[in-house]
Amino acid sequence: MYTNGDNAAKKPRLDDDSNKKVVLAYSGGLDTSCIALWLKEQGYEVIAFMANVGQEEDMEAAQKKVDALGCKLIVTDLRKEFVEEFIWSSVQANGIYEDRYMLGTSLARPCIARELVKVAKEHGAKYISHGATGKGNDQIRFELSAYSLYSSVEIIAPWRLPEFYNRFKGRSDLFEYAAANNISLPVTPKAPWSMDANLMHISYESGILENPATEPPSGIYQMTVDPEKTAEVKDEIVISFKEGKPVKVVNKSAGKEVTDSLELYSYLNELGGKHCIGRIDIVENRFIGMKSRGLYETPAFTILFHAHMDIETFTMDKELRAIKQYLSGRFAEQVYKGFWFSPECVFTRKCIDDSQKHVEGEVTMDLFRGQVIIKARSSPYSLYSEELVSMDVQGNYNPVDANGFIRCNALRLQEYSRLRAKQTI
Repeated sequence: MYTNGDNAAKKPRLDDDSNKKVVLAYSGGLDTSCIALWLKEQGYEVIAFMANVGQEEDMEAAQKKVDALGCKLIVTDLRKEFVEEFIWSSVQANGIYEDRYMLGTSLARPCIARELVKVAKEHGAKYISHGATGKGNDQIRFELSAYSLYSSVEIIAPWRLPEFYNRFKGRSDLFEYAAANNISLPVTPKAPWSMDANLMHISYESGILENPATEPPSGIYQMTVDPEKTAEVKDEIVISFKEGKPVKVVNKSAGKEVTDSLELYSYLNELGGKHCIGRIDIVENRFIGMKSRGLYETPAFTILFHAHMDIETFTMDKELRAIKQYLSGRFAEQVYKGFWFSPECVFTRKCIDDSQKHVEGEVTMDLFRGQVIIKARSSPYSLYSEELVSMDVQGNYNPVDANGFIRCNALRLQEYSRLRAKQTI
């Protein structure tokens, strides 16, 4: 944990508020660096909070930058709990929004917000701030999480304050402000898109990507190699599940076994990346009411999604799974919209977790050239009867019974057809 900056000079208060301490969700980038300085100009004591959720960030450089801003930096490693408390819940749920988006950013935000609130309470801060725009989902996710965990907190969202967005009308204004105040930044005003990275995924949006007809430029993707550069040899892996959560990965091709949750997820990212697994380019519906275009790389979760779906179908009753899949859709909506800490999402997660008691076993698959190819599965809780389903053995089933089954189900269809025919004469 970094706590430098304690002795930085504080500007005088601009009003009589005796507690103008604010915890800023800090990324180290252009927006939040400028926001940190702007908040200080308004008389706030700024604590910059940076969560390590698996993004590749130079923490020493961030420390130097925050020291130069005259703020205090706190960095917390949340990778393990991000995997075990958030990603694993989504694996159990087969979490996917609008059939394609695997919730990489949506799951990270409540994980970060929870720690943000913890830091605010520990330091007696009544304010929390963030750099999310006024058009996106992240402002909602951060703030709904914060209000759920710290009901009296006050949120400072600069991109929704006229005194801020009228002064900084775009990134060029921020760059000028940064340059004038000697804020060191590794990017340039010509950066053609924005990027958000964590252990689960990388997302790319805005800039040249705002035109949905524009193809992604070559070299944009960072977690996965391009299709024409994928590995020439497949990786055959076996994923073991217990209560719907992955507990072991064995790479039979490489002779490697991984059981630690963080290492397991990182290893699947590595394998998925070299086989170009988990890329999508989509237009989605934001909660706030507009469509947006995003590029996503989610290699490990894509592998786990297919594996979990397979072992779950193998071990779960059909009607139970139908209810569980309904709840999975609700889970995805709740998480995407920022309601992770809501009573309905807590209830949904409990129900899904309860459904996973017997989702246990192994799934064998090949990873190769963008594909997750499932080849076999086994489980001590399998509901599959080879004898019952066999075409060569009758088993505990009388084919004659199918006559009545079909007649009962046909009755509704026959009556519909008969009555409609009569009504249209």
